[in-house]
Amino acid sequence: MDKERLMMLVEIAIFAAIGLVLDQISFKVWAQGGSVSLVMVPIVLIAFRWGIVAGLTTGLLVGVMQTMFGAFIVHWLQGLLDYGVAFTVVGLAAFARRPLLEAAKHSNKAKMARYIIIGTVFAGFLRYAAHTCAGAVFFAEYAGDQNAWLYSIIYNGTYMLPATILTVIISVLVFTAAPQLLRR
Repeated sequence: MDKERLMMLVEIAIFAAIGLVLDQISFKVWAQGGSVSLVMVPIVLIAFRWGIVAGLTTGLLVGVMQTMFGAFIVHWLQGLLDYGVAFTVVGLAAFARRPLLEAAKHSNKAKMARYIIIGTVFAGFLRYAAHTCAGAVFFAEYAGDQNAWLYSIIYNGTYMLPATILTVIISVLVFTAAPQLLRR
């Protein structure tokens, strides 16, 4: 195994553990689940630093570890959506990596910020979509007389929007302040 691959694997493991810790330090929005935390930050950082495969792997590890440390699962498919899929897709923020690296090479912080925002918002939306699907299907009884999908869209939006905004702010600050972190 070459040094670069080993470094990537070590960083994935460390950042997945950091993600789990950051998720424990969170602001609980609802009693039934959902919190504003910085759990997406380490996943996004790895995705921008190493690419899609590393980002997806980090997200999957975070989701798996969350199931080990107190996940609320009512059905295996809900668990897969809320923990496996929801955190894994955050790694897809790396789709904006190539133009981000190009902007960093030219020290264009405005363009860097733009691509970080695009990638992070995209990743946050995908996570939001996974939680919304799980909520509409498996937690419809909480909607009462309302449409379960509308309820799930609003419910999950109350914590996913602030979490995504925080992740965007921190990611932009980290990478524009230290663009060398994008280089391995």
